[in-house]
Formats: sequence, structure tokens, C-alpha cells
Amino acid sequence: MPREKYRVHEVAKDFGSTSKKVIEILEKISQEPKKHTTVLEDRELDYIFETITQANEVASFDAYFAAGEAQKVAKAEAKKAEEAPVKAEPEKKEEKAPKAEKKQGAKNEKAEKKPEPRKEAAPKKAEDKKPQTPAQQPKKEQKEKLIQSRTKGEKRHVDTRSSNVDLEKYNEKYDEMASQGGRREHEMGSNKQKLKQKSQQYRKQGTRSSKRETEAERLKRIAAERAKKTLTVKIPEEITVGELAELLRRTAAEVIKEMFKLGVMATVNQTIDFDTAEIVATELGAKVEKEVVVSIEERIIDDHEDTEDDLLPRDPVVVVMGHVDHGKTSILDAIKNTSVTATEAGGITQHIGAYRVDLDGQMITFLDTPGHAAFTSMRARGAMATDIAVLVVAADDGIMPQTIEAINHAKAAGVQIIVAINKMDKEGANPDRVKQQLTEYSLVPEEWGGETICVPVSAKTQFGIDSLLESILLVAEMAELKANPNRAAKGVVIEARLDKGRGPIATLLVQNGTLNAGDIVVAGQSVGRVRVMSNERGQRIKTAGPSVPVEITGLDTTPNAGDSFDVASDEKLARELVEKKKHDAKQAEWGAQQKVTLDNLFSSLKEGEMKELNIIVKADVQGSVEAVKQNLEKLTNEEVKVCVIHGGVGAVNESDVQLAAVSNAIIVGFNVRPDTNAQTLAERDKVEMRMYRIIYDCIEEIEAAMKGMLAPKYREVMLGKAEVRTVMNLSSAGKIAGSYVLEGKVQRSAQIRVVRDGIVITEDSISSLRRFKDDVKEVQTGFECGIGLEKFNDIKEGDIFEAFIMEEYRD
Repeated sequence: MPREKYRVHEVAKDFGSTSKKVIEILEKISQEPKKHTTVLEDRELDYIFETITQANEVASFDAYFAAGEAQKVAKAEAKKAEEAPVKAEPEKKEEKAPKAEKKQGAKNEKAEKKPEPRKEAAPKKAEDKKPQTPAQQPKKEQKEKLIQSRTKGEKRHVDTRSSNVDLEKYNEKYDEMASQGGRREHEMGSNKQKLKQKSQQYRKQGTRSSKRETEAERLKRIAAERAKKTLTVKIPEEITVGELAELLRRTAAEVIKEMFKLGVMATVNQTIDFDTAEIVATELGAKVEKEVVVSIEERIIDDHEDTEDDLLPRDPVVVVMGHVDHGKTSILDAIKNTSVTATEAGGITQHIGAYRVDLDGQMITFLDTPGHAAFTSMRARGAMATDIAVLVVAADDGIMPQTIEAINHAKAAGVQIIVAINKMDKEGANPDRVKQQLTEYSLVPEEWGGETICVPVSAKTQFGIDSLLESILLVAEMAELKANPNRAAKGVVIEARLDKGRGPIATLLVQNGTLNAGDIVVAGQSVGRVRVMSNERGQRIKTAGPSVPVEITGLDTTPNAGDSFDVASDEKLARELVEKKKHDAKQAEWGAQQKVTLDNLFSSLKEGEMKELNIIVKADVQGSVEAVKQNLEKLTNEEVKVCVIHGGVGAVNESDVQLAAVSNAIIVGFNVRPDTNAQTLAERDKVEMRMYRIIYDCIEEIEAAMKGMLAPKYREVMLGKAEVRTVMNLSSAGKIAGSYVLEGKVQRSAQIRVVRDGIVITEDSISSLRRFKDDVKEVQTGFECGIGLEKFNDIKEGDIFEAFIMEEYRD
């Protein structure tokens, strides 16, 4: 048989308590909030019963029951005290009877000795107010007995056989009703009188204020009302003039007028800062308080400063930087005894790699960055996220352009630089020349009295690798690197990519706090819960402390490399924050579009004539997308503008091809391939797709393709010369020059330059070219012909016609 539903309010009623108290008891064992209609389970009922029983526990049952008996006795005595006046009532009535007999002439000694005052009989019923006759005494005694029996809980017996009716009591009731009616009429009359007086007063006021209030009087009255009470307003960091006027309960004109007095010119929609608004509001008689706005970031992201007691030593993070092909990755291979270079296309590092190395119990985190010029931004991110920069310089090459750039990035990030002079095993290695070059960039080696550690190494023979690691640990020890692992994690996104099976994958470097599986991560414009977290070897881990690089899944989109990430406390607010970031980014993008003014109108018109090459970039990781995008946009010149209209991570899909077809773009893929549907769609829509593995090839081919879009260059090719021997005027064709070809040939499609006495008179096209009566295409040297020009008619004998064509050529 199913148990009946037992709700919270029913339990409270049965225990003589309130639903609120029962809910408070339930909160101790249940996380889910309860209501007064919630159905309770057996274990919850047991807990409530146990809690209330313990709260009302007595020390001794004997004392408890004795107290109960004492309460019963007290109630009985109180009941008897209430019954005492009722029992005394018959005696009072018996005393009234002799009083009545005395009025009729009978003498009663008892009544003479104890005359009862009339006011003491007031509690009795109206029927007892009149003096009773001796004939009515038996009836009164019967009534008294009935009253007594009623108080004792006995049955009531009404004698209906008697024909005597006491009419006096009814007469008294009528008298009372009449008096009450008189009072009501009097009250109604007085109320009517009051209403009449009020209406008269209102009419009198109406006659007085029949004159309309003037504008000056209204303003004076409003000012007086404002002066009575001081207005308190809360003003944020920035506010528009219109919003300030609304807060101050003034018109915008009044606020603008006050600002004008203070020397500030502003419009209704203009934004002013807090200080200006405070001065204006104070001048207008308001009390100002600064409004403290708590942002979503402050609510969900832990941003407090760590105290010295909370900080613990952490592992150093080292970035390896240098020129392309100077051996950065090879040094890392030598350190971690793996071959990374073999997996990179063309032997060039094109992603950021993060590795952990254990050196005698001390962990070091290495970041490998590309050395190619295309990866400037990636090197900058690597420098900002690290503590020590290892600058790799080839002993045979010396300092190169990307080496200088790496030095500048490290200096800008304020990290300690250790120089590794690589390729010491090669012939022609000259470490002293490298040290000499370093001094030109304020990096003086320790051997020469400076502070820069220079370690000669050879990644190929493992020479000097131990010395390099010892130098890294020495610098890290001197820096006293610390972090607080007992807080929410924060750090930087090293790399991000889109995996077909696993979705967006991000490589994160935890800089402070501890990242746990299941945490809510906000990285740039991406948000999600950490589903799977793995280290650089692909092993799943549950936690990652400071200086630990991890690869996570669970984000909704791929974040940008270099974005900072934070662990949020509330997923709903985190998603709201990301939406706000996206909206702000879109607004900033729209705001960045240049408006046409008189200053830039001419350049904008010229820009309208510029041809555009639209490109869609797809790559395997976000950092490569940025690198390709930046380098392609650098190819823009005066005549062709390169526009990367879309950049994404992952394979080329149908939506990319559709976008390319609509925007007349070409698709550039870097380390990715198009899927089958995209390939079919591209062939159908004739969309060009180029896939590359090495960034050099990509940039060179796009640059070559751009040359086909440049405005063609022309040069003049001389065909021949003809001398005008005679000029003929024809009614049908105008002036015709009878000419003799001196050299070369004259073509019908050629341009003619008219030269007279060595001076160019004009340039024109040939309208007709004849030999005798026949139209010909060209006339060779030594032949005569008739030449007619399209526009120029002022031909004279002796003029020289130079025939030429404009030939297109490319650099």
C-alpha cells in the first residue's frame, strides 16, 4: 500500500511549529531548497522528528508530569473563579424582590438592611432591570436554576406551557434601537455638514486660484520645494549630460547652462567624466555619491593579490628563440632526447611546442617558437609568457635579422637572456665574433665583464647541453620564481587548433593557481568546461599547477593564441561574459572603420580604384592562421590590396567554399586538406584552392599571382618613319598625307606621332592607310602611301610621321 504524501506544512502543523523552522532543519541535510508544499521522504521525516525531539528533551519525566498536573489544578481554579459571579446572580435577584415589595407597601427587613444599588445589576439581562412582583417569583427561580444548570454543563429545559410573557424587556429593546437610530442620524448629519464645509472651502480656494500660475511662479515654487530636501544621486565613472539631468530631476538645458558657467561646452548626448558631473551636481544642490559598478569579471574571476605567505616556489618557464635554422629545436631535442624536427615540414618549426624536462628533480618548462620572420607575433607571445629566454645563435652565421627581433622581444618582456652559441662542431665556428656582435645590442658576455651568460653548445654532439641547463637553473634560482597553487588558475593560451573528432583543443600554460579537470575556463572569446586534460606526452592528468603546460578539450570555440585564460566560478555568468566580449569586439570593429571626411576623401576615392585580392586562410593551428594572414596582408601595394576575409582552424569545408564563391576569393590552406564535399563544390563553382606545407611557398605563389592583377606597364616600340611629300584635300576623307616610308613600316593599327622641325606636334591614330586605291594593313620601307589621321588635319609638307605601338611588359 503506497504511503500517503506528507508535506512540510503538515509536519509543521502536527509539531505545533512553523514551515520556516522545518525548512531550516531540512537545509542541514539537503542541498536542494525546500518549499512548504514539498513532499518529504522517510529519512527526512526521521531527521525532523529526531531534531525536534532532541530540542524538546526534558531532564525528568516525573517533574514534567508533575508540572502538567499543576497546570490542570490551576485551570480548574480559574474555571471556578469564573463560575462564582454566575452563582452569585440568583442572590442578587432575590435581593431585588424585597426592594420591589417595599415600593408596593410590603415591609422586608432584609431589603431595608441591604438595599442593592441599580448600577450593580447592569451586567444582568434587560429583562431583570424591572422590579418583580411576588407572582413572578417562581418563574424567576426556575430561570435561575436553568442558568446554573447551563454553567454546570447540564441540559437546558425551556417551559413553553406558561402564558405569562414579559413584555417589558422587548420595550427596552425598542427604546435602545430608537436611541441608536437617533445617534446614527446625528452622525450622518454631522458628516454631511463636514462634506458641505469642505466643498465650500474648495470653492473658495477655486475662486482664489482662478488665476493661472505663471511660469516664473512655477519655477519659484519648484525651487522652493527642491530647497526643502537635498537630493542624493549616484553617478558612475562616465555619464551623458541627458542621463545626469534625469538623475538630478532637471531639464537638460539647466544642466548645460550650469556646465557653460563652469566653462565646459557639452551637448545632451555628450559623455562627461565623474569629476565634471560631481561639480555640476553639487552646484545644482545635490549630494553626490560615486556608483560602484561590479563587473561580471569581478564576480566570477578571482583577481586578488597573493600575499607573501601564500606564495610557493615554482618551476621556471624557458622560451627558446633565434633565427630560422640556427638549431633551436635541435637543442630541445638534445635536452629531451626526442626528435621533434623530423615531424616539422621542411625542418622548420611552425607551431609552438611546450615541453617539461626533469633535471635532477628540478622541472623546467620549455617553449619552442618558430624562427621564421612570419612568426613575429608568436615569438612575442612566447617571450611574454616566460621567465628566461634562451637565444640560440649559430656560431658560423652570427646574429641574423630574426635574432635581433628575438632580442627585442625578450627585452620588451623583461626576461633574462641566456645566449646559446650553437653549431660549435662546424668548421668556421667563431664564438668570439658572435659575442662581439652581441655587445652591439647591449648583451655583454660575462667573460667580458657583462651580465649575459653565453654558453657554447653543439646540439649534434651534445656538447655544452649540461652547462646550458645548469645556467638556466642558476638564473631561475636567482630570480626566486614563486606562485600560489592554492587558488583558481590563470595563465595564457600557447596554441589552439580544431580537431575533427575532439573539437577545439587548446594548449594552456598555467602561470598561477591550479587548473583542475571540470573547471570552467574563459579564454578570450571562448568558454567551456575542462573535459579532458593531458600533458605534453599525451597522458591524462587531473590537476596542473603553476608553470605546467597542458592540452585541454571542452571549449566551445578555438581561442586565439596569446589570449589569457581564467577559471570562472559560475558557468552561466562566464558565458554571459564571453557574449559581452564578442559584442564589444564587434562594436570595436565597426568603430574602427574610417569615416569619410574632407581630409581623406581624395585618398578614399583613389582607394576605390584599387583592386582587391580576397583570400580565405585555413590552417591546422590558430598561430599559423595569424602568421599567414599577417604576411599575406603585407603584400598589399599601391595597386592591389590583399584582404584576408576569413581565417579559421581546421579542414576546408563547404561554408569556406561558399564564402569564396560569393566574395570572389581564393582559398589558401596551410597544413590542411579540403574535405570531399568542399572539393566537389569548389570544382563546380570554379573556386581556386591552394594547399601548402611550407609558408615560403605560400607567400611566393600568392605574390606571383598578385603580379597578374597589377596594372600592366607599357613601352613604346618604334615601327617606322614616313615623310609627308604632299597634302591632298578630299571632300570625302578630308586631308590626306601623301607619304613615303623612310624606314621600317607603317601599320594600320599603329599610332602616329607628328614631328615638325624636331618638335612633336601631336599624337594621333591612323584613320586610313592606302596604296593607290586599295586599303592595306601595312606599308614597307621604300613605298609610297596615303595616310589619313583621325583628329589632326593641320598636316604640312615635310612633316615626319613616326609610327609606333605601345607594348605591354612585366618586370
